[in-house]
Amino acid sequence: MSCPRPLIRLSPFTSPLTRRNPRILLGGSHQPTLLRYLEGWPKRNGKPAAFLIEFIDHSESLSRFANDRFDLAVVQAPSADEAEDFIKHLTRVARQGLITRG
Repeated sequence: MSCPRPLIRLSPFTSPLTRRNPRILLGGSHQPTLLRYLEGWPKRNGKPAAFLIEFIDHSESLSRFANDRFDLAVVQAPSADEAEDFIKHLTRVARQGLITRG
């Protein structure tokens, strides 16, 4: 079984982080797959860091999160009828994002 391929990258993963311990949102039903997208991210020049990860189910709304709450979001693709609203909230709550196939 192959890993889902990214559909949209909202900004490059190489952009600098603003926090020592980045906040990450993982959204979807298969959390181990979502965690694999974090392998090697970010390269930190040997500085210790801990990810602050929050998981949500793919059916949960992102509207409850504050602007720029997360440094990175990795989420499964929404359905076509939910995509516009979902992407609007995703770009609002996360500085960087990756949408994967579900």
